[in-house]
Amino acid sequence: MTTPTGRFAPSPTGPLHAGSLVAALASWLDVRARGPQARWLVRIEDTDTERCLPGMGEHILSQLADCALLPDATPVWQSRRGALYARALEHLKALHLAYPCACSRKEIDELLAERGVLHQRGGERVYPGTCREGLHGRTPRAWRFATEQYEAARTSRRLCWTDRRLGCQYQDVAHEVGDFVLQRADGPWAYQLAVVVDDADQGVTDVVRGADLVDNTARQILLQRALGLPTLRYLHTPLVLGADGEKLSKQNGAAPIDTRTPAAALAALNAAARVLGLPLSQAARPAEALPGWIEAWRALYNPRP
Repeated sequence: MTTPTGRFAPSPTGPLHAGSLVAALASWLDVRARGPQARWLVRIEDTDTERCLPGMGEHILSQLADCALLPDATPVWQSRRGALYARALEHLKALHLAYPCACSRKEIDELLAERGVLHQRGGERVYPGTCREGLHGRTPRAWRFATEQYEAARTSRRLCWTDRRLGCQYQDVAHEVGDFVLQRADGPWAYQLAVVVDDADQGVTDVVRGADLVDNTARQILLQRALGLPTLRYLHTPLVLGADGEKLSKQNGAAPIDTRTPAAALAALNAAARVLGLPLSQAARPAEALPGWIEAWRALYNPRP
């Protein structure tokens, strides 16, 4: 029988803030609500070395410990797992589902603009397929997943999946995203490939994360299928919004949570619990508050063993 396994996978580009603590607490509760055999893992997603800050991964682990959110195994670091991603990419190449691309973002934007499509901030650049038939002597800048080719073999272009909170979701990845990047030419692995490979390698069965990542799910399911990996169960939590109405993030100045004292850590956890629809705790310390939320989570989201 498969062991129920969840994970929290922060990027060490800054300390935990209110929004990331919501995801951490939700993923921890979802695992604990499945019984004592379930596992909660922490993975530091530090493949984008340009944005990651030295020592920040360790700081995040310390913040989680202050909140009594302790993983059941030693945390792993994506920057040390490149060999796994390389094997997955080679497998996709062998299946003719990955190809080199020489296009820059500027070139893609110019091609899309010629077709009357302007890139919106935060939106997807739907790759126009320039390099599908070859580089024609140009230097590759990235490897892309051949979404168009993979989806052409399916009976339905629209990929459907069910989110445990949001219900039925669907996306035509070829039309709405295009052939997405798996690895940049300068080395970093793309989030989509790394997360799929890591989840499978670590035995993850359930992904609980913020609703801002809903649009990534269809791409990840496509990669899971292409690599012959299990499809996971997904739950996307409500977002914490900033003063500007946008998702609270490090990019828009989200303040780090204060975990320097048990009282401060508990206050941060109570704020996260409120976002998740859980009752406030009157406990004195985080470790005493967490058990009281497990049954409330079970009633709300009915996690399966």
